[in-house]
Amino acid sequence: MMTNFDEVQKASKENMDLAMASMAAMSKGVQAMALETQDYSKKAMETGSAAMEDLLAAKSLDKAVEVQSDYMKTAYEAFVGQATKVNEMFVDLAKETYKPYEGVFAKVGK
Repeated sequence: MMTNFDEVQKASKENMDLAMASMAAMSKGVQAMALETQDYSKKAMETGSAAMEDLLAAKSLDKAVEVQSDYMKTAYEAFVGQATKVNEMFVDLAKETYKPYEGVFAKVGK
């Protein structure tokens, strides 16, 4: 009877350790994504402000259209790059969160 209790207690501790490792990886990944998003937002605001200044300084309609077109192209490229980067970060987050459980799932599969 006592060995069963000890085995259950050991298994519970192992499961808690796995959960804590998984949560630590998730926390680290979410923090990295938050910092990345913050940096992107700051850059986007700076780029938008600079474009607005250039737009207000434009002396002709042609120059205003050129400034607006350049800004839209730059903003689109930055957004696509950021979306790709965040997607990769989500994939890495999922891998790191799953990693502590790999051994457990390998045992179940056998």
